Amino acid sequence: MTRSHKNQSKNGKKSRRRHAKAGKQTQATPGEWFEKLVAVQARLRAPDGCPWDREQTHESLRTYLIEEAYEVLEALESGNDAKFAEEMGDLLLQLVFHSQIAQEKGRFTISDVIREIHDKMVRRHPHVFGETRAKDSAEVLRNWEQIKAEERLSKAENPGNHAGSKPASEASLLDGVSRGLPATLEGFQLTRKASRIGFDWENAGGIFEKMGEETRELQNALNAREQPKVEEELGDLLFAVVNLARFLKVDPEIALKKANAKFSRRFRSMEKLARESGREFKNLPREEMEALWDTAKGKEQKIELSGARTKR
Repeated sequence: MTRSHKNQSKNGKKSRRRHAKAGKQTQATPGEWFEKLVAVQARLRAPDGCPWDREQTHESLRTYLIEEAYEVLEALESGNDAKFAEEMGDLLLQLVFHSQIAQEKGRFTISDVIREIHDKMVRRHPHVFGETRAKDSAEVLRNWEQIKAEERLSKAENPGNHAGSKPASEASLLDGVSRGLPATLEGFQLTRKASRIGFDWENAGGIFEKMGEETRELQNALNAREQPKVEEELGDLLFAVVNLARFLKVDPEIALKKANAKFSRRFRSMEKLARESGREFKNLPREEMEALWDTAKGKEQKIELSGARTKR
């Protein structure tokens, strides 16, 4: 065998070993990868770690937690699996980051976080892990709310580590709804919890009537020029719209996000159409703006129709 052939053979063996090692690393279990991630974040927070990571607090990371959650939603809607996986990883990192900070202060660890959700899922699915039976998803949800209520009662009677728990006499089925949620999601969860115990409309028609009532009250407040009342009645109308979304099984936050995106696309299209005609959109009279809106809307609808035909 010539020297070049020997070198090629050695290089081939090295390459196969590298590929085998890479393959073995890729095949690590979820638990092993999770431990690696936890170790990386601990290293970044160590005295000789990353200055930026060491400066972060629970408070400074709040914005990132919210941003990452919305980026996961955006990636989900994009249909790009690689992007979806990447963004879920970024969100997972936030949980690990917060847990690392808490561990350094002796409050809790990532193991505590995982154990809490593991035990909660087992506890709240007695129809799977216990003897309880549930004939459909509606019964599952009713059982879920009942178990949550029992858990809150237990925490109220035995506060232990649950500082701030309400006395049992003040417990409510709505206690689990966070005030830190965006208003639409808070309203969605409040009405959903109420509906699970039967406090709900019989059909969507009743909610439409309620929206009509709230609209008239808003108009009356507007005519009376009572600004505080206008704000109150507008809030009531928005709450009714959120309730309708919940009744129709539509997430109001996502629906509004899509409407925002639609408006943004059409507005940018109008600006482009104006520039193509040699004018600035902001300088156009209102009538021409409306005409461009109709044009942009028509173009978008044609594209959507063409896409629907292609799928068929």
